[in-house]
Amino acid sequence: MIPTSPAATSHTDRLPRAWLIVGVLWVVAALNYLDRIMITTMRDSLTQAVPMTDAQFGLLTSVFLWVYGLLSPFAGFLADRFNRSRLIVFSLLVWSLLTWLTGHARSFEELIVVRALMGLSEAAYLPAALALIADYHRGSTRSLATGIHMTGLSVGTGLAGIGGWVAEKHGWAAAFDVFGLFGVAYAVGLLFVLRDPPRESGVVTSTAEQPRLGQALTSLFSNGSFLLLLAFWGLLALAGWAVMGWMPTFFKEQFKLDQGAAGISATSFLAVAMFVGKLVGGAWADRWSRTNDRARILVPAIGLFIAAPATLLVANTSVLALAIAGLSIYGFTRVFSDANLMPILCQVSDSRYRATGYGVLNMFSCIVGGLTVYVGGVLRDAQINVGTLFQCAAGGLLVCGVLMLMVRPSKGASCP
Repeated sequence: MIPTSPAATSHTDRLPRAWLIVGVLWVVAALNYLDRIMITTMRDSLTQAVPMTDAQFGLLTSVFLWVYGLLSPFAGFLADRFNRSRLIVFSLLVWSLLTWLTGHARSFEELIVVRALMGLSEAAYLPAALALIADYHRGSTRSLATGIHMTGLSVGTGLAGIGGWVAEKHGWAAAFDVFGLFGVAYAVGLLFVLRDPPRESGVVTSTAEQPRLGQALTSLFSNGSFLLLLAFWGLLALAGWAVMGWMPTFFKEQFKLDQGAAGISATSFLAVAMFVGKLVGGAWADRWSRTNDRARILVPAIGLFIAAPATLLVANTSVLALAIAGLSIYGFTRVFSDANLMPILCQVSDSRYRATGYGVLNMFSCIVGGLTVYVGGVLRDAQINVGTLFQCAAGGLLVCGVLMLMVRPSKGASCP
């Protein structure tokens, strides 16, 4: 290997167009979460138009997550094997069309089918997008770039709260029409902007040397640190989807709010906190990583040890202001993990399989998350307070922090 000077290292640390890529994908990330979460904020309007039980309402999110999760490893492999940019554009186009179709469903069965297909189409986005950002940001800006992109998910979460308000004023289908058609138009424009970076020297280019799914899975599952990340990301989904899937309903009933106010209270404050947390967690990890190669591991662990008691506060208070404060602290610190998961994956796994690895992590996380949302509906049907689910989530956050501390970076795996 030819040694490089500091100047050369700095030059290759971040490629041209690197921040442009983050910017255009930020909008796609916002749509990704907005389109999937919006349905949770309009329970009353939707169940009046399409009769269903609370368990069935929870199943709308669970089915999405299960399909999304099960297809994520294959979608990640496609992003490792083929053009990441084109896969992202295709994913956005299809899920936006399905978002529009959601507003035209007239039965529970039709909603289930559309939600399952949305899970299929959205699965291709996140592994490809995060791997593409890591391709462009090869070192000291990697966590911040990832964190900025992930703030798009927070904005999408916050905008999803508008869904309940729009449903009250204009009917439950209106928001799906608007955001679905916007996504289709944006996908067409993205086709002319988004590009994969040039291949790095030393990276395979021949068809015979391209990654194979079996090789990728063997490499990942023989890696102890990757298995720890798998358990970590799955447990973290328990807390994340308990909050995301049932917090609007919890706020409505616990604090006697109407549907619109509950949806905005449960998502908007959380979204702002998550937005700031992803930036802080990414910038902090990048800065600390200059002196400590475990910085991107330690920052998420610290965040989770703070997020756990904040979640307990939400579950046990009868004061709305305290619940919002606890929810905000949870959101701010829990997302340190979001800003650093792909950078950590780059530290512990073969660079050829980073999108596949993220897809596998997503699969396990979504299976657990889908079960969490569905169990929340079952608990409600059994007249059990959903706050119990939040208490379990807090315990899961503590275990996640311990698991993260056990992860060890592999020498030389962090770049490119």
